[in-house]
Amino acid sequence: MTTISPPWDQPFELLRRKWSEVPAGEQGRATTPDLLALSDSELEARWLAAREESTTGAAFSVRGWYHALYKDVFRGKRVMDVGSGFGLDGITFAEAGGQMTFVDIVPDNLEVLRRLCAIRGVTAEFHYLEGFESFAEIGGGGEAGYDVIWCQGSLINAPFEVIRAEVQELLRHLKIGGRWIELAYPEVRWEREGRMPFEEWGARTDGGAPWIEWYDLPKLQAALQPARFETILYFDFHNDDFNWFDLLRVE
Repeated sequence: MTTISPPWDQPFELLRRKWSEVPAGEQGRATTPDLLALSDSELEARWLAAREESTTGAAFSVRGWYHALYKDVFRGKRVMDVGSGFGLDGITFAEAGGQMTFVDIVPDNLEVLRRLCAIRGVTAEFHYLEGFESFAEIGGGGEAGYDVIWCQGSLINAPFEVIRAEVQELLRHLKIGGRWIELAYPEVRWEREGRMPFEEWGARTDGGAPWIEWYDLPKLQAALQPARFETILYFDFHNDDFNWFDLLRVE
C-alpha cells in the first residue's frame, strides 16, 4: 500500500467510527446496533419500508431505476457488494437470483445482513474487511472469481491514495469481461456546494463522514490502472447529485 499520512494511515479504523450508520430510506439513517436490537419482524418491516421509500415514487430516479436495470442482468452472476450498508441493493439482487457477497468494514453491518438474508430466505456470503490483508480472503481467497464489483458510494469516502489501494485489491477478484459498477459524486456537485475541502464536504454531504471526494471517469480510470476498461455507461443524474459508472474489464 502507498505510504499515507495520519490519520489516513489506518483508514478502516477511522471509517468504522462513522459507518455503523447506514442509509435507511426516507426515514434517514440508522445505526446497525440499533437495528440488531429489533425483533426479526421489526427488522424486516424496517428494511422493506426503507427499500420502498428509496426506490419508488420520486425516489425511483435515485435508486429504483438501477434496481430495474440490473436485477435481471445479475441473475446467476457472482456479485461483490462493497460497503453493503443496509443491503437495499444487495438483498434485492440476491432475491432476483444474484450470487451476492457482502463486504463491509463494520461487523454489525454484516450481522444485520445475515439476519435479513435468513428472514428473506436468500443465500449470500459475508466478508468482514478488518484491514487491507482481508481483501485477499474475499470469496474464499480465490482471485478473479467475480462477474461484478458493485460500489454504491462506498469508494469516495477516503483520500484518492487510500481508495486506489483498495481498488487495486478489489481488482484481483474481478474477471476479464466483468463489470465495475459504481455510484459517486460528480465534480459539478462539489463546485455547486462551494468547493470546500473534502473533510468539510464529507460532513455536509454524508452526515459527518470524515472525507468525501468527487470522481469523474478519468479519475476512476486512474484508480483502476493498469487494468483497462471499456465504458458501458457514464453519466450524471438526479440533478447532478450523483454520477454513474458501468465499466467492462477488457484487460
